[in-house]
Amino acid sequence: MKKTFIILSFAGLLLGTAACNTSAKKDNKEAAKPKGKYYCTMHPEVTSDKPGTCSKCGMDLAERDTTGK
Repeated sequence: MKKTFIILSFAGLLLGTAACNTSAKKDNKEAAKPKGKYYCTMHPEVTSDKPGTCSKCGMDLAERDTTGK
């Protein structure tokens, strides 16, 4: 009985730690978004301050949602 309690406690501790780490990674990804107002949907690293086409694939650049959600 003691052994089962220890194993379950350890598993709960691991799951709690894992849950905390995933939210921190999400915040870092949002902070690293490119600053351009327009971007290519196929190549998000291609950005521009004005409308145009992607230098890699030629697609029209889409306007980035800047509402800050």
